[in-house]
Amino acid sequence: MIHHRIRQSFIWALTLALLLSATHSIRIFPQDSSNTDALSEYTEAPIYNNGNQCQNPSLIIHIAMTLDSKYLRGSIASVHSILKHASCPQSIHFHFITATSAAFDLNNVVESVFPNLSFEIHPFANEAKIKQLISHSIRPALEEPLNYARIYLSEILDSSVARVVYIDSDTIVVDDIRNLWSTALTGSRVIGAPEYCNANFTTYFNNGFWADPVLSSVFAGKRPCYFNTGVMVIDLERWRSGDYTKRIEGWMEIQKQRRIYELGSLPPFMLVFGGDVEGIDHRWNQHGLGGDNLVNSCRSLHPGRVSLLHWSGKGKPWVRLDRGSPCPVDLLWAPYDLRRTNM
Repeated sequence: MIHHRIRQSFIWALTLALLLSATHSIRIFPQDSSNTDALSEYTEAPIYNNGNQCQNPSLIIHIAMTLDSKYLRGSIASVHSILKHASCPQSIHFHFITATSAAFDLNNVVESVFPNLSFEIHPFANEAKIKQLISHSIRPALEEPLNYARIYLSEILDSSVARVVYIDSDTIVVDDIRNLWSTALTGSRVIGAPEYCNANFTTYFNNGFWADPVLSSVFAGKRPCYFNTGVMVIDLERWRSGDYTKRIEGWMEIQKQRRIYELGSLPPFMLVFGGDVEGIDHRWNQHGLGGDNLVNSCRSLHPGRVSLLHWSGKGKPWVRLDRGSPCPVDLLWAPYDLRRTNM
C-alpha cells in the first residue's frame, strides 16, 4: 500500500526556508512537546488486511477527519476501530485535516501508529478566513477553526474525490464502514445523516430568527429535523456544483451581523440542508455520550442496534478514564485506545 504523505513541494519549501535561517538544530516546525511525545506515546496498531470479498481494487472509501494534538488520542482510537471492523480495510483512504503548523508532526505520528495506512494530511488553508466568520458559541471548543473544516471538504479534497464520509474524532465505529459509505443519496440530496425528528428543531435558533419572515422562510414548505454533523455522507460533486460552501458562509455572515443561534458549525448546516437530508439509520450516530455542551454527564446508549458511538458533548472518554471516573459507556471506547500506558 502506497503511503500518501504531505505534498513533496510543501515539505521542500519549508525545509529550504529553515535551512536558510541560522539555527543550531533543524526542525521543519517549531518544537511542540505534545506532538514529539506522541511519537513514543502510542503503540503501533495491528495490520488489517482485505478479505477475499474485496475484489474491486478501484473501490476506495474516502473518510475525512480533523486531527489536532488535543483530540489526537480520540482520532487514533477512531481510525483503529474503523480498520478493525472493516471488511476491506486496505480499500480505505483517510483524509486528515490539520492546522498548518501541526501538519508535519501529526503526519509522523500517524505513520508511526499506522505504518500501512493509506492517508493524506491536508493543512487547513482556510483557517484565517474562517476565523473571521466564527461567532461566539456556548462552548469554546465549538469556536475552533478545525471544527469548521467540514464546510470546506469540497475544496480541501482533490476534485477526483466524488464522495466522502466525514466522522468526528470522538467516535468509535463497531460496524463495517462500507455499509455507511454505500448509503444512497436519493434525488438531488447532497448529504446523508441520522435525523432526530423528535427533537425540538425550533430551539436551535433564537426568537429573533423565527420572528423574521425573510430569514425563517428558508424552511418554508420543508419539514426540517435535527441532525448531527459529526457523521455525514457527502456527495462532493453535488456540493461543488451547488456551491454549498458559499451558502453556509452566507448564513455565518448573517450570524455575525445579527445573532440568530448559539451553537457552532451545526446551525448553518441546518439552515442550508434542513428538510433535505437523506435520513440514515440512527445506529450510525449514537451521539451525546459525552453529555451536553455544558455538562460532562454519563449517558446510556439509545435502544436498538449500534454501529457508531459518538461522545459528542463536553465529556470525552479518554479524559474520564484517565481521571479514574469513567462512565460505563467509556469502557466500550477503551479497547480501541492505542496509548501505550493503556495497553
